[in-house]
Amino acid sequence: METLNLAGKWKLSRAADKEIIDAIVPGDNMSALLDAGKIKDPYYALNEVDLQWIGREDWKYSKTFKVTKAFLAKKSVYLSCEYVDTIAEIRVNGKLAGKTDNMFVRYRLEVKKFLKEGENTIEFFIKSPENTAVAEAKKMKYKVPYTQFPIQSPDRNMIRKVACHAGWDWGPCLMVSGIYGEVTLNATDDGRIEYVYSKQNHSKDACRIDATCEYEAVADGKIDFEIELGGETVKKTVKVAQGLNTIKASVTVKKPVLWWPNSFGKQHLYTMTVKAGSDTLTKKIGLRTLELVSKEDKHGLSMLFKVNGLEIFAKGADWIPCDALPQRQTKEAMIPLLESAKKVHMNMLRVWGGGQYEFDYFYDLCDEMGLMVWHDFMFSCSLYPATKEFLATVKQEAVHQVKRLHDRACMALWCGNNENVGALKWYKEARENRDRYLVDYDRLNEGVLGATVDEFDTEHSFWPSSPCGGRGDYSDCWHVDNRGDMHYWEVWHGSKPFEAYYEKVPRFCSEFGFQSFPSMDTIKTYAPESEWNVTAPSMEHHQRNPGGNTRVLSTMSMYFRIPPKFEDFVYMSQVQQGIAIKTAVEHWRHLRPVCMGTLYWQINDNWPVCSWASLDYKGKWKLLHYMAQRFYAPTIVSGFRRPDGKVEVWLTDDTLKVRDAKINVKVISFAGKEIFKETVKVKTKSPGALLVKTYNISDYVKNPEEAFMHLELDCDGSVFKNEVFFAEQKKSVIPQATIKTSVKADGQTFKLEIATDKAAFFVSANADGIKGEFDDNCFTMLAGEKRVLTFTPESKVSLEQFRKAVSVKHLRATYE
Repeated sequence: METLNLAGKWKLSRAADKEIIDAIVPGDNMSALLDAGKIKDPYYALNEVDLQWIGREDWKYSKTFKVTKAFLAKKSVYLSCEYVDTIAEIRVNGKLAGKTDNMFVRYRLEVKKFLKEGENTIEFFIKSPENTAVAEAKKMKYKVPYTQFPIQSPDRNMIRKVACHAGWDWGPCLMVSGIYGEVTLNATDDGRIEYVYSKQNHSKDACRIDATCEYEAVADGKIDFEIELGGETVKKTVKVAQGLNTIKASVTVKKPVLWWPNSFGKQHLYTMTVKAGSDTLTKKIGLRTLELVSKEDKHGLSMLFKVNGLEIFAKGADWIPCDALPQRQTKEAMIPLLESAKKVHMNMLRVWGGGQYEFDYFYDLCDEMGLMVWHDFMFSCSLYPATKEFLATVKQEAVHQVKRLHDRACMALWCGNNENVGALKWYKEARENRDRYLVDYDRLNEGVLGATVDEFDTEHSFWPSSPCGGRGDYSDCWHVDNRGDMHYWEVWHGSKPFEAYYEKVPRFCSEFGFQSFPSMDTIKTYAPESEWNVTAPSMEHHQRNPGGNTRVLSTMSMYFRIPPKFEDFVYMSQVQQGIAIKTAVEHWRHLRPVCMGTLYWQINDNWPVCSWASLDYKGKWKLLHYMAQRFYAPTIVSGFRRPDGKVEVWLTDDTLKVRDAKINVKVISFAGKEIFKETVKVKTKSPGALLVKTYNISDYVKNPEEAFMHLELDCDGSVFKNEVFFAEQKKSVIPQATIKTSVKADGQTFKLEIATDKAAFFVSANADGIKGEFDDNCFTMLAGEKRVLTFTPESKVSLEQFRKAVSVKHLRATYE
């Protein structure tokens, strides 16, 4: 097999005017226009609005390349391309070589007859995605509705393209086109490997891997076939017939080293090498058992994941494409985002159905970091056609992606869609003619997606929708909390108080969230200083959830005093977001084993925006992400203030070893007086949750707004701290604290010492304009306490630069 990689410099032109500019493949047309100086930054201010024309135009990518006589002498030369977005004709030397209509399908086209020795030309004629979608919608005999957003491209559900390119309630409407994956020419005399996937059979001290290789042969004949894995090699000669062949072989690994999710063990990966004729495929696989357990019990329908026989509490968040411009979705961009997930003890990410099947390096990183992947198929918040043509292209998509991702150690689940069960009730058309739309839904979801997983992937379960109560169950899992997975949005969309989380006992909550503004560093990239105001045009444009900024403000008024300064308001919005998610996670974790998973919405952003993300655009940690480092820690102590005036203290542990634990409980007045203290010694319930003790607030204070409870857990030498306010923070009588800081360099990092004379809450450090993160942030400091934080910059920074950039905020300093 010889390969000619066509990645690199291409030419891009708009069909309407034929102007030619340079472009990069893999890449998108909007990035090319931006690099050529033809458009303004789509992320700044309101520029996005002026760029909607791009999605309404046809575009052409073209490249010239040379082919040698020896390359052409091979019996077969095929073009392989992935992530072609979306509706395209591919021409080689002016001849039609093939068409694409689904960016989630890999295309392999025989092109030898179109090539010539010497210079050749390849062209991708990409049709307007918006015009195509609108035209497809007009062909339908009845309307197929979809969710509307403030700025959007219509009929996004009619074509197989990343749905959120057309706008979402956190993302821009940038209808890009381009080629985002590999484009190669491959020459062979015998054939090519299409897919390799395997089944693991675990027994005591051994694992037999039954591998299947799909091989496309150029002609009838024999080929040498070989599999190498874990130091074991299997070789044989096999007969092949022209066309697609299935070759099977088994290899046994003795005393296998198992792959584990993050925090439960190492992520050992074996290299599997498969050789078939002149073609070779190499992949990394982790040996482990992973199953979804969903059974009827006295609470309803359970939902949990079991890895290597161990029940795992899933801790994580929902993942969206990491940039609205696909050219920027590089491995280098994803590494810090996924590392940030791992650092805060996450063990699962949900690849959301309005985005994309990610690039290989995303799954490589998840395999290496122990991040299990709940994987939606790419359908979200809409109803979809069920025409023969649409179902056929989806079948092709599903088969490709299931076979492609089958052997990933990180893969935990295939899910049919995001919220499409709910969509059956959202739209007037579906409510009035439910049978029609329900039949269409079932034809797509079970008839294609579920059937594909059932046929080609016995290693992973198919979950029909998120949220749902399992196959054949159409429960309202936005409100029904005892069946399967739940999306709980009453605190955000319903404007309920954070305490409403205590009313729900989900079996697995795969979406819940609360918004905050991004950091000031990020705000500066899209809004001039004159618009640093919640209701300024740029600020409202970078808020895509209708009423979102109002909701941030109104909720803040429930709990906090509104800061007069914009920078303090931004800080408090992040504090508020963190408290919301902390409230939910700590509550649901202590309900294990009834509840066995929390995935908050969302971990990342795809442009600079006010959103639910815990990492803002470019990956800077919001205060929520620092809090996640604590509330997702393996062993935590939590305090829950109940409506009857009592506080329950719970110890929750995900580890497997029963250990001695010591919990120091203090009730402290905001004036600094220690009202009560005791030490409670217990043994951890590992894994599990344990009620340590219940305290009556009125036993210690007459006025709840004058004191708080401080909790400190000491377990195996590691210390975990938490606190409970007895009243809303806005009512609490908190004296102004004097914060003093000092900094010093420590190798490639900096040490920031923080000292306070009085209790200070949500103490948060920031290094303005310097990329990097602190090792901890947004914590409580007691009177007289000192803390030393470590800041690790992404690039070299002088001590003086860091000293000038660093600042510290805390709750009491945000109001007079």
